[in-house]
Amino acid sequence: MPKIVDAVARRQDVVDAVFRIIASDGLERASLREVAEEANLAVGSVRHYFASSDDLLVHSFAVVIDRIVGRLEDAFSTVESVEPGTTEHDHAVLTLLGQFLPLDEELAVDACVWMAFRQAARIKPVLAEEAGRSHRAVAAVVGRLVMRLMPDGGTSQERLVTEAERLLATMDGLCMHALLQPEWMTAEGCGDVLQAHLATLGRLPTNR
Repeated sequence: MPKIVDAVARRQDVVDAVFRIIASDGLERASLREVAEEANLAVGSVRHYFASSDDLLVHSFAVVIDRIVGRLEDAFSTVESVEPGTTEHDHAVLTLLGQFLPLDEELAVDACVWMAFRQAARIKPVLAEEAGRSHRAVAAVVGRLVMRLMPDGGTSQERLVTEAERLLATMDGLCMHALLQPEWMTAEGCGDVLQAHLATLGRLPTNR
């Protein structure tokens, strides 16, 4: 009796291969042929699930966005469940922001893949729609967090937008720094920078 192939699982195997290639060698190497070899499949098998390299890359970008945003939303639910100004709340906020950063192997792969796709979207129009979705989804979570952290929700809409953009820029910088210099920008170092930044919003103390 022929073996039944789980199409969803097989597509995920291919995406996992894309992620491994990007994390080790960069987005440029993620061709159908290279991905098929990494996934131990024939090129024809990969084409059965993805019509082209562009189709595969767009789907892979969507997967990493959904994965990161899903973790952010789960972490934000935890932030909302605890009392602001408490140690538990401070910890929940730092845990949420840690979902952006390469603090363990899984987060590191996702962060590397996410950054690679975002950068590639600048010159690959096929990735632009997902890049826009990524920015909107992440900015929405960060905006809600800033509203929660600023005393009385902030003084104006303009201030809220500025502080959300400042936090987004901090997270992007930390993510890139930790990916490129992991021996220097450690998890502890990331935490120190985040605490110092969040202290300017009037909630978390500068020192642990």
